[in-house]
Amino acid sequence: MASHKPKQSLRHRLLPPKEIVLPNGKKVFKQRSITPFIVILVLIAVYYSVELTDFKFSTLAKRGHEFFTILIAMVPPRWTFFDSVIQPLVDTIKMSILGTVIGALVAIPTAMLASVNLTRNKAVSGVVKFLLSIIRTLPTLVSALILTYVFGLGTFAGTLAIALFTFSFIGKQLYEQIETVDMAPYEAMESMGANRLYSFLGAIRPQVLPSFLSVTLYTFEGNVRHAAILGYVGAGGLGIILNENIAWRQYDKVGMILLTLFVTVAIIETISRYLRKKLT
Repeated sequence: MASHKPKQSLRHRLLPPKEIVLPNGKKVFKQRSITPFIVILVLIAVYYSVELTDFKFSTLAKRGHEFFTILIAMVPPRWTFFDSVIQPLVDTIKMSILGTVIGALVAIPTAMLASVNLTRNKAVSGVVKFLLSIIRTLPTLVSALILTYVFGLGTFAGTLAIALFTFSFIGKQLYEQIETVDMAPYEAMESMGANRLYSFLGAIRPQVLPSFLSVTLYTFEGNVRHAAILGYVGAGGLGIILNENIAWRQYDKVGMILLTLFVTVAIIETISRYLRKKLT
């Protein structure tokens, strides 16, 4: 009588498969589910997370209504404060646009170096990927704080912080796209005598351009929100007046700032969504 025995992997040794006898007498083995163990591990992780963070549902129940008290204090917003919001809002948008453009442009040659199918030297590719990972783990607010110490307070430091984040994020997305393209046209152009840059522009650029533009637009949407809080560390934008009015508990002015930001982000996201839909 034939039987199919599974390989004796570590999982099979810890969780022996269930033997099932079919009507024809043949034996088959069904792997046991590890879902219960995953659920147990998640519950243990949640328990210790609650203990380490001192999270208490009782405190949430007692003090949670204060959040809505503050929200109610923002309504109605102080409409006369709108004139004071315009210039910081413009600074926020300018920081987002310039930072996104700079980061996206710098990401292109970096992604070429990081792509294993374009860079023959694996050490160079690995170092560039590691650099992108390091920059990507640094929160934008932290990088903005560091840059304010280097370049002083103002929108310049905020723009550089946004450019760094954009560079690391788009660089990763782009090199992953490049590594999955069809290399036959690129190799054909190289065999005809074209240099690597011309081959990239002619063979690979058309394949990755729509995705690159779509990711750039998506990143720009997020950068507007990031730029709005960079003022907390002195990097300019809406964050400066937002932090100031929250500190003074002038919630009607805070409501005006948030309403203006919400409308601006909604308009930008609508336009970006339309453009990304056209690109895909």
